[in-house]
Amino acid sequence: MIKINTPISNECINKLKIGDQIEIDGTIFSGRDAVLPRLVKLYLKQPEEVDIDLKGAIIFHTAVSPAGVGPTSSNKIEIENSIGPLSENGIKMHIGKGSLSKKTVELLKKYNSVYAITPPVTALLTSKIISREIVMFPEEGMEALHRLKVSGFPAIIAIAHGKSIFEGSENSENVY
Repeated sequence: MIKINTPISNECINKLKIGDQIEIDGTIFSGRDAVLPRLVKLYLKQPEEVDIDLKGAIIFHTAVSPAGVGPTSSNKIEIENSIGPLSENGIKMHIGKGSLSKKTVELLKKYNSVYAITPPVTALLTSKIISREIVMFPEEGMEALHRLKVSGFPAIIAIAHGKSIFEGSENSENVY
């Protein structure tokens, strides 16, 4: 098990390889279909309006509800299209579930970011959250952008340095 603290450095990313089992301590931002496209648009057009630091950060593709957190499919168009721009602007790790297109694998490589998967085990993941707060887009309710403080948050590296554990899967050819 590899322990990772946020913010994540390029040196840390360079050491990770697909199949590595990790545990994350620190801050994770959450977002999915409604929020991530808005965050990208705001970051690209009005970066001064974004008052969170994305450098070395992690985005977990989830909503935060009273029932807990669990990964959503990362290959939804709204989510997958956010991965490249967010990586370019400092996100080092994206966490979700499902395979991603070859185009996205290449964008992750280009911006020295990785993609990790975590199984949909809401009770386990929720138990790793120390605190949570809404930091942007509160009108989106449970899909608002949250800042989660975590300890021992588990995941597995699925895409790193242009390689994917999903190579050969039916979704590996999708390009959005």
